[in-house]
Amino acid sequence: FGLVNLKLQAEAVLTKQTEIAVDNMIDNLLYANSKNLALFQEKIMDFVAENGGKILGNVSFSSVPSELMSDLLTAVTRGQKSSSTSEPGDDLKLMRVSELRKQLHDKGLCIDGSR
Repeated sequence: FGLVNLKLQAEAVLTKQTEIAVDNMIDNLLYANSKNLALFQEKIMDFVAENGGKILGNVSFSSVPSELMSDLLTAVTRGQKSSSTSEPGDDLKLMRVSELRKQLHDKGLCIDGSR
């Protein structure tokens, strides 16, 4: 059927064409999480990490599942880390979704990650 590849292509288009803004980021984050769209979710997390000053006091995270806070911290940490300060194990913890998917594909493993 090739549904995994179709889903990943649709996610890539959604990620590329959707402009994330302060007023739509929570809705997009909840959607990405509900549909297990890791690449799209990563884009939103990167937006949050880069725009924290605009978001603080203007956006409520009360509807965001607590397990996403770890993903948010990863995005913030990824933005602060330089390759020269990497610690052992950081490669996998801070790896971007596209790089992780590439490595899984190269090893012949499933790259979708759906539940």
